[in-house]
Amino acid sequence: MIDDPETITNELLQCLIQDKKPIGILLGAGCPYSIKNTAGEPLIPDICGLTNAVKNKLTGDNCAESWQNVCQQYHDDFGRDPNIEEILSRVRGLKDLAGGGQVRGLDKTKLESLESNICREITNCANRKLANSSTPYHNLASWIGTVDRSEPVEIFTPNYDLLVEQAFEELRLPYFDGFVGAHEPFFDPYAIEFDKLPPRWTRLWKLHGSINWRSREVDGGVNVWRSGVAEGGDVVIHPSHLKYEQSRKMPYLALMDRLKRFLSTPSAALVIIGYSFADQHLNDVILQSLQGTPSAIAFALMFGPLGPYQNVVRSAKNRANLSLIAEDGAIIGTKQIVWKESNEKPETLFPGVIEWTSGEGEGALWKVHCNLGDFRCFGAFLQGISGSKGLRGKTQ
Repeated sequence: MIDDPETITNELLQCLIQDKKPIGILLGAGCPYSIKNTAGEPLIPDICGLTNAVKNKLTGDNCAESWQNVCQQYHDDFGRDPNIEEILSRVRGLKDLAGGGQVRGLDKTKLESLESNICREITNCANRKLANSSTPYHNLASWIGTVDRSEPVEIFTPNYDLLVEQAFEELRLPYFDGFVGAHEPFFDPYAIEFDKLPPRWTRLWKLHGSINWRSREVDGGVNVWRSGVAEGGDVVIHPSHLKYEQSRKMPYLALMDRLKRFLSTPSAALVIIGYSFADQHLNDVILQSLQGTPSAIAFALMFGPLGPYQNVVRSAKNRANLSLIAEDGAIIGTKQIVWKESNEKPETLFPGVIEWTSGEGEGALWKVHCNLGDFRCFGAFLQGISGSKGLRGKTQ
């Protein structure tokens, strides 16, 4: 049985250096959160920080009463305070029910205004730029660009920000995100399903939308296009799997189907980083696809110890092709293990990713910490794979 992170990290390394293996990366909200600004604050807040940021902006707004109404409803129904994604989902659900009347004290006009203001503040919080070209996002892009692949790397993310796009464009690496055109690139589900682009083009699938996606009704239908962040219009953000009207449903379902299709590919490997498995619908897609394709595998790199992730721990104990790798242990092949301690400090091939600390007192054992779940360490790990060949600093 594997009882040290060195072995499992090497297995991950061997997987990632293959040029013929279908490889996917799922980037969760913990990725931008791990990057700090000069004040030591996260580049983009986590779900709790985002909720508070939107709440503070709307408190003095004309939407304050509607915000408080929706939050109180949720608390009365579920016995807890909602986060921003749950609030936005409820607002959209109530808006669909309201029609020309009222629902739970709110009419459609108030709900539309609240939805618009929430999306505006989410956009403000997520509209950040990477400060330099040595971030984990650049390391990820650099690693992808180093290898001449027969299968394209596919990046999946529920994040709304543009950090992946920034890193790829600064390193001059091509990617395809489902939009075609130049003046107002439009979302094309057919191109997603039957893309024939070269493997060197990374596929970027933004599962929950993006701060630079817009939608509008045209001749009884709906167009979704990519624009500048500052452009007006309805921002396309999907915080949940609610069955929205066609304008919201079309990109969401097409992109989730792409994730299903990737995990249905024999021998596919999905690396999950910065994701705490809090989105049950996304969890269902991952787990059901892994169950249907036993030769596919997912490595979930968890930040910190394994203890807080009991929801996915239970799933991994029943799914042999889902491996969890955490700071203090792992679930490998349905078996939970704790990293083995050592009488002496061992050498490691992965400094920074694997760290040894000694306990106090004579004869104390050395304890190992696996930091793969920290996006910054994972970025350094990828940079170690790509080496100097992957350094393609942006044009001055």
